[in-house]
Amino acid sequence: MKRTIRIYGLIVLLTVQMACGQKSEEIQVRKSFDNYKSAILNDKGDEAIKYVDNRTIKYYNDILELTKTADSSKIETLSILDKLMVFTIRHRTSTEDILNFNGKSLLVYAIKNGMVGKNSVANNSIGEVTVENDFAKGQFVSNGQKAPFFFHFYKEDGLWKVDLTSVFPVSTMAFRKMADESGQEQNEFLFSLLGIVTGRRPGAEIWKPINL
Repeated sequence: MKRTIRIYGLIVLLTVQMACGQKSEEIQVRKSFDNYKSAILNDKGDEAIKYVDNRTIKYYNDILELTKTADSSKIETLSILDKLMVFTIRHRTSTEDILNFNGKSLLVYAIKNGMVGKNSVANNSIGEVTVENDFAKGQFVSNGQKAPFFFHFYKEDGLWKVDLTSVFPVSTMAFRKMADESGQEQNEFLFSLLGIVTGRRPGAEIWKPINL
C-alpha cells in the first residue's frame, strides 16, 4: 500500500514538473515574439535579428540571390510576395549594398529602413501557444481577434526564435487580394505601391539583374 502511494505521489510530482516546464517554454515563446515586435516597431534591425530563426535567414538569402541574378522571365515565375521583395530591394537599395549583403545583413537593413512593415506586428500578438520539443506555434491575434493561422517558432541554441516564413502564405494571399481589388495588373499594382511608398515609380531597370 505504501509503495503504491509512493508511486502515485511520484507520478503526480512528475506531472506537475512537466506542466511547469511546459508553461515556462510557453512564456519564453511569448517573450521572443514580444522582443521581436518591439525591435520591429523601433526599427532596431540588429536587435530583431536575434529573434528570427534560420529558416527566415535562408529565405532572405534566397531573395538576395534572386535580387542579384533574376531576369524578367524568372521574376514572372515568383509569388506576388517574392516579386515585391525583389522589386523593393532593387528600388530602394544601392547596388553596392546589395552586392555586399548576406541574408542576415539584408534583413537588418530592411528593418532599419522600414522595408519590413510595422503593421505586421503593431496591433498583433499571439494567443494560445503549444510546444512540442523544439517546435512551438502561437495563434495569430489581430486587434484582439483570433485568426486561423499561426506563427511558428523553433528553439535554436537554447532560444526560441520566430519563423517569419510561417506567415508568408497568408501575406501572399493578402497581397494577391489587394492586387485583384485594385483593378490593376499585378506588376502594375506593385509598381504603384512602390511609387506611393518611395515617391517615385520604378523604371525598366527594376527587371534587370544587378551588374556583378
